[in-house]
Amino acid sequence: MKLQRLAVIIGMLFALCISLIQPVAAAGHKVITGPELEAMMKDGAPIVIVDVRESELYAEGHIPGAINIPYEDASQTRILRELSPKDRIVFICHGGPMGDELGGILARNNYANVYNVAGGMRKWKGPIVK
Repeated sequence: MKLQRLAVIIGMLFALCISLIQPVAAAGHKVITGPELEAMMKDGAPIVIVDVRESELYAEGHIPGAINIPYEDASQTRILRELSPKDRIVFICHGGPMGDELGGILARNNYANVYNVAGGMRKWKGPIVK
């Protein structure tokens, strides 16, 4: 009986710890959809769209106004040097994970308005320029 109570208490403590940790992780960058990015592009507020795909893929087609900082070049030093904490920054990559990683770096360095496009260019249905 005491062992069962102990197991229940441990389970409750574990659930409490997870619930406390998740908001901290969610407080980093925000994940948005392609349509949400399109709305942001039209809302009139300045935006910096950073395409982190290889230069060749960027040249084949990218979101209008996006700058290219290839992931392999986007070391913590470079993105912190070239992107301002005052800017609204949106990362886009092939499918999402590279933008998540870079968004996390900026969020951990007190950049407040950082986003990543879920599904990356694979899911992007908006305009593309070459």
